[in-house]
Amino acid sequence: MSLVLWDIDRTLLYVGDIDRQVYREAFAEIVGRPAERLPARGTGVTMPLAIRSLLLDNGVQETDVPHLVPRMVEVLPHHLAAHSKDLREQGILIPGALAALQAVHTRPNLVPTVVTGNLKPNALLKLEAFDLDGYLDTEIGGYSSDDEHRPALVAVAQKRAQAKYGAVFTRSNTVIIGDSLEDVRTGLEGGAPVIGVASGKTPAAELASAGADVVLDGLEDVSQLLNAITATTLDS
Repeated sequence: MSLVLWDIDRTLLYVGDIDRQVYREAFAEIVGRPAERLPARGTGVTMPLAIRSLLLDNGVQETDVPHLVPRMVEVLPHHLAAHSKDLREQGILIPGALAALQAVHTRPNLVPTVVTGNLKPNALLKLEAFDLDGYLDTEIGGYSSDDEHRPALVAVAQKRAQAKYGAVFTRSNTVIIGDSLEDVRTGLEGGAPVIGVASGKTPAAELASAGADVVLDGLEDVSQLLNAITATTLDS
């Protein structure tokens, strides 16, 4: 049995500027003025770290940041929930994502879930907007609600999967599928091989040079993806 850890944004789906609008709204609510600088797109950085940068980049005193970050974390999901219709109407599925998820989901020896920089409520809102949540065991995922240090989320997901499925998950039977350099770093530091997918802002060559074990141009070739999972895990 192998654990497959999917990234969400730009790997499975893309929500455009909705995330940045949500940051804008949450900042205005908590800080009381508009944000002039917003987090960069497509970096894969966890939401608590993005919030910290957002506050500092917009002139919030560093001494105020520790108590403002939790407040921002609390309100962000509510603002995203208010954009549920926008997620469905403006967001897009990455080509091949649905068939890839379905293929992994139907393999009895694969346990698909997520490791993502999203807070768990935000991750679920995005997956549900595209009807993808049924192909993933979101109970056992690793989210930035669990730890702002993304590599730590690999162990979080592994422990949850072990508790639920009764199998031990280690580097030998865990794999990350993601599009960003943060996904690669998560694997290198968190202890999991990485299948890099050049569906986001990071070219295939950069994913490979950063240390991805396998790099795919996209998810359209399902057999290629399944072969990559087999090549990077011993138990599949």
